[in-house]
Amino acid sequence: MLHLTAIEAGYRDLTVLHGIDLEVRAGEIVALIGPNGAGKTTLARTIAGLLPVRRGQIQFAGQPIERLPPWTRIRLGMAHAPEGRQVVAGLTVADNLRLGAYALRRRRNESWISGRIAAVGELFPPLRERLDDPAGNLSGGQQQMLAIARALMTEPKLLVLDEPSLGLAPALVAEIFRLIDRLRANGIAILLSEQNAQMTLAIADRAYVIETGSIALQGSGRELLGRPEIAERYLGIGGDSAAASRQRAEDRHARLVRGLADIFDV
Repeated sequence: MLHLTAIEAGYRDLTVLHGIDLEVRAGEIVALIGPNGAGKTTLARTIAGLLPVRRGQIQFAGQPIERLPPWTRIRLGMAHAPEGRQVVAGLTVADNLRLGAYALRRRRNESWISGRIAAVGELFPPLRERLDDPAGNLSGGQQQMLAIARALMTEPKLLVLDEPSLGLAPALVAEIFRLIDRLRANGIAILLSEQNAQMTLAIADRAYVIETGSIALQGSGRELLGRPEIAERYLGIGGDSAAASRQRAEDRHARLVRGLADIFDV
């Protein structure tokens, strides 16, 4: 569905991304993890069309899109929920959702938009109950729900999520991850850039580790979760021997599977 080949991008005189190759297939969650400043948000913004590609190619559904503006990418079936939520505090929840469908305003009528608001409201009951409230009155968790719901207004095939759990309490983080899993079950492909590496790798089909603007490692979520260097660098778990690291990885994955089963009711 999404294919990046040798992507370079950045800001003014600074090149942040160096030769990024990445793929997201239909119906899967692909995780993007790495330290702060590694280039995760820059990559998400480049895919969404908010930053220009300096070199390389982005293909979406078989079509080159690296020269297309953001609104055209949205019309093709891509959506982006940015870091920091970026809801419009002075507008109502319903009007924030309407903004999510703005790129389709010439193709869809008000009846369709109202139907989409009702549909995303089924996914986010707290929003459905507060459609007429200013978005600035929502809690941090509800504003994050609104940011994701706004991105879903266009019925995307691919959803790029940038740090959806940032600044949320643990209970709300679990709720966001439950929603992400539900979106995958509904057939939406997801590129998930996240600070919570442990939970992200536990639900991801595949994952990429980005460091200093380059892909350092890639593999299945479970494979990367079990690698000692990932555990030590991103999960805060030190190691003293290969055997001990492997055993801790197996124990950690078993605990995560049990915990996620409770979160996702499976």
